[in-house]
Amino acid sequence: MLSYQHLYHAGNAADVHKHALLAVALDYLTRKDKPLTYIETHAGRGLYDLTAPEALKTNEAAQGIARLRAHFAPDHPYRRALDAHDRYPGSPAIAGALLRPQDTLHLAELHPQEYTALRDNLAGPNVHVYRQDGLELAQSLCPPTPRRGLMLVDPSYEVKAEYAALPKWLAAITRKWNVGTVMIWYPILTSNLHAPMLKALREAHPDALTHEVAFPPAREGHRMVGSGLFVVNPPYGLEPELQSLSKLFDKLR
Repeated sequence: MLSYQHLYHAGNAADVHKHALLAVALDYLTRKDKPLTYIETHAGRGLYDLTAPEALKTNEAAQGIARLRAHFAPDHPYRRALDAHDRYPGSPAIAGALLRPQDTLHLAELHPQEYTALRDNLAGPNVHVYRQDGLELAQSLCPPTPRRGLMLVDPSYEVKAEYAALPKWLAAITRKWNVGTVMIWYPILTSNLHAPMLKALREAHPDALTHEVAFPPAREGHRMVGSGLFVVNPPYGLEPELQSLSKLFDKLR
C-alpha cells in the first residue's frame, strides 16, 4: 500500500510485541555458527525519529516503547537492538543489529520514499534492499541461500484482500522453504477482520505457534486493540518469552 508510512505508528504497542519476539528468535538462531538468511516483505524505512511531526501526531509510541522499554533487561535481545541505535529501530534495523557479517538480509519496500530511506539507513555488504512487492520477492528468493533463516511478514492490511491472500501465499512459501521460520504479524481490530485468515493459517499449519496480546486503543476511536503473531517452524525456546510478553501486556489492560 503506497499510502502507508509506519512513522505514524512507530514504537506502538504492536511494534513492541512483534519486535521483542523477533529479537529473541534471531538471538537464538545466531547462537550457531552457521550463516542464515533474513527476509522482510514490508520493511519500511528501518529507523524512525519518534520526535518527528508524523510520530507526534498519533503519539502511539507513548503507549508502546516509551512505556514498556524499561521492562526489558539490558541484556534482552530487544533491548540490545534498541540500544544499538540513536533512533527507534524498526524490524530491519533490529535484525541488522542482531545478525552477523556472515548472515544475509533481504529487505523489500514498495513505497518510494520509504525505500530510499531504508536503503540509506541500512547500507551494508550483506544487506540487499529492493523496491518491489515483498510477497513477490519472497516467492522469488525461496528457498534462499543460506537455507537456514527467518522471514518476517507484516503488511499494513490497509487492503482487506491481504487477509485472504496470505494463507495461499504462505502455503506456496512453505512448500519451497520447509525449514525456514516464517513469522506473520497481524493486527487485532475491533472488527475481528483477522479471524478468517487465522483460521485458515491454523488449519494449514497445525504445528505453528500463535501468540496474541491485547492493549487499550492508542487513542479514542482507534480500532486496533491487540497484536498477533503466527510463526511457522518457531525456533526452540520461545515459550519463556511468550509468557513474559503476555504478563507484560496484561499490565496495560
